Amino acid sequence: MILVTGATGFVGRSVVEHLYKGGLGVRACSRQKSAEIERCSELYIAHDMLKNTEWQQALLNISVVIHLAARVHVMDDSAADPLTEFRYVNTASTLNLARQAAEAGVKRFVFISSIKVNGEMTSVDQPFKPNDNYIPTDPYGLSKYEAEQGLLIIAKETGMEVVILRPPLVYGPDVKANFASMMKWMNKSIPLPFGAIHNKRSLVALGNLVSFIIHCADYKKTPQAANQVFLISDGEDVSTTELLQKVAKAFGKKALLLPVPVSLMTLAAKLLGKGDVANRLFGSLQVDSSKARELLDWKPVITMDEQLKKTADAYLAKKKN
Repeated sequence: MILVTGATGFVGRSVVEHLYKGGLGVRACSRQKSAEIERCSELYIAHDMLKNTEWQQALLNISVVIHLAARVHVMDDSAADPLTEFRYVNTASTLNLARQAAEAGVKRFVFISSIKVNGEMTSVDQPFKPNDNYIPTDPYGLSKYEAEQGLLIIAKETGMEVVILRPPLVYGPDVKANFASMMKWMNKSIPLPFGAIHNKRSLVALGNLVSFIIHCADYKKTPQAANQVFLISDGEDVSTTELLQKVAKAFGKKALLLPVPVSLMTLAAKLLGKGDVANRLFGSLQVDSSKARELLDWKPVITMDEQLKKTADAYLAKKKN
């Protein structure tokens, strides 16, 4: 049986559903009841992810843990001490769960980390690699990095296999935050000054990420994944301009993008205190996912255009209801 934490989240719901459809036993861990999740799994309510939470009952008869639960990165974090908050949930509670999992005889612990462990930006065509030696300064990225380091120590000490995945931006039906805003802009055909951006960014479709997570969870078929770090993406890097055009196409529309110079927009963003936003819009962030494809013989199960079409269809369906 497989334990999935963060089971009611954006990625977790899809992982649980795909495991269930694959005929695998699933125990879904969530802080709240969910009829949708309960239909596909044995639901375990964990009221909090704490550094001293007792996991014995949840781990009973579990062979694999897929750990998705986390305090996620947010813009303009209002916490008085964001690093302490991130460390408490993403580092301390993760390592607490992992230690108890090892004691319970769990074979493999699949940890969903973040590309922020590698950094915030790359130069064009110089993608991040799994073995890059970098210690992040961003509180969220640092908390994930420290969790990774602790997990690898636990793996060495206990023999429980650990697999670490670092995805970039994940998109798919019901995506939230900035990507949802972009969907709204493109659906309304709002003119935007983003017609001359020549960066390159890697993304990962929800379908591809879920496929790879489940692939890594199969410790019998992927013994070579043990104690490895993987970067995962669609393998279709796009500029911000190209992505907006693809999203508009998914809605059956044409993007109205004005070719405003990036230098001018970057200056304006910095003057407004929005330098981080400018980095995401105009900067590059590419990942090299060749290790995932070659070492584990994995291939994307959906193209970017196909996933964007599903995302647009779900967006329109939700607007109707």
